[in-house]
Formats: sequence, C-alpha cells, structure tokens
Amino acid sequence: MRTSLVFALVFIAGITLTAMLPPVAPKPMKLVKVWETDTTLRVPESVLFDGKNTLYVANIDGKSDALDGAGFISKVSLDGKIETLHWADGLNAPKGMGIHKNRLYVTDVYRLVVIDLATGQAVKTYDAVDPKKAFLNDVTVAKDGTVYVSDSRDDKIYRLKDGTWTLWMEGEQLNKPNGVLAVGKDKLMIGSTKIGALQAVDLATKTMMIIADGMAATDGIVSDGKAGYFVSDWNGQVFHVTGGGEKQQLLNTREAKVNAADIEYVSKKKLLVVPTFFGNKLVAYRVE
Repeated sequence: MRTSLVFALVFIAGITLTAMLPPVAPKPMKLVKVWETDTTLRVPESVLFDGKNTLYVANIDGKSDALDGAGFISKVSLDGKIETLHWADGLNAPKGMGIHKNRLYVTDVYRLVVIDLATGQAVKTYDAVDPKKAFLNDVTVAKDGTVYVSDSRDDKIYRLKDGTWTLWMEGEQLNKPNGVLAVGKDKLMIGSTKIGALQAVDLATKTMMIIADGMAATDGIVSDGKAGYFVSDWNGQVFHVTGGGEKQQLLNTREAKVNAADIEYVSKKKLLVVPTFFGNKLVAYRVE
C-alpha cells in the first residue's frame, strides 16, 4: 500500500514538473543545396511540379510586361536536367502556373492562357477586364478545379470556375497581390507585395487576415505539405511560415543579387525549387 502511495505521489509530481517546464521549441529548418540547372533558361519566373516527374518552368525571356511572344515554358526533371527548353512557345512574359487534369494554366501579362499538356499548344485564353492596365501574375488551382489569378498591378483577383471567367475580388486591401495559393475549400492565401505580408482570404466572406509580414516583395507561396507555407521574397529570400504565423528565414541571397521568384515544393522529396529570375537557372534545396 505504501509503495503504491509513493509511486502515485512521484507520478503526480512528475506530471506537475513537466507541466511547469517551458515548451520545447521546434527544431529550426534549414536548406541544403542539392542541384542547380545550367543557365540556358531565360528569366525563369515560376516553377511548377506536375505531381509526377516533371517541373514546368515559365521563362519571361525579356521584360516582365513585354507583349513580344518571346516567352516560353520549359520542362525540367526532378534532378535538374533541362529535358525540353522550348516546350511551349509564343507567350508574353509568362509567370504563374497551375495544373488541373490535362491543362496547364499560365498568366500572359493581360490574359490567362490554357495549354494542352499533351501537345504544348494553347487551346483557350481569358482576358483581364482592362488589358492595358493588367499585370496578371500568379495562378493557383483548387482541388475542385477552380482557378484563381492575381493581378499585382491593378489589385485584382480573377476566378475561372466551371468555365466562367470573372473578376472575383478587387481593392486596395489586396496590397498588390502576387503569389496565390488555394487551401482546402474555404481559404485563399495571398502574398501582398506592397506590405510584404502573407494574407488569408475567406472564400465565402472575402474577409482578410494577415498571417505574417516583414517579408519584403512577397512572390511565391507553396504549402509545406502540413499546415505551414514556404514564401519567397523576389529580392532573394525564402521564409517558412507556420499556420500560426511564426516566421523563419531559410534563404538569403540578396547580397549575391540572386533573386527568389515563384517557388515550388516537392513534398515527397522534401525539395524546394527556386527560380533565380535574372540568374537564368533553377536551384533546388533539400528541406531539413
């Protein structure tokens, strides 16, 4: 009986002591460089994993708003080899991309271009409401196939749903939206470049909430495969942001003047891929 009592007291004391201890901080993430492509890419602005074995790369190849038809899409393997430099041609400064079924959606300054993945040919386009002012930037596709597109110059978000293209949201509260990421059925993440913040938009009410700020020229947003996000700053930084808004800088190449544009994360390989824009290459890092 005494032994049981002593054991119980020790057990209770142990629980009390554990409860009093400060929480253990999560282990900081770090990036380890795995590979980089050669420099035959031409101003790569975004990279997108197809869910299989291919990375699609949008090459601006010129000025970011030029209507010159010089832009193109490349195909790169997961080990950094450029398999097809010019897979789809004739685009205008292509930037953000999204995939649904057999279609690739890519922004083209003032329009969204839909490309057949089997042929690399454009099959349809959707124009912004004011083509002369528009600067369509990033693309995200929700699980149900709804496409969202940011206009980072004109403070607008477009939506393509069930074949209908509409201006879904607009206003100064968007603060020059660049990166977009559909999360679940009810949320859209936006990288607001003007204020360097990651914001969450409720799809039903369109109310907005700042999740994290202080990230300069926010560009790409990708899920970390859990409840957090990787966010890039075009100037050369990459951050990890938890669902609760805690932020950690993982990469800083600003002194070397190497950009970090619209990133991608291949969760099954823990591979973060960074387009270097004027650096004309992709650099891949393992997340540890």
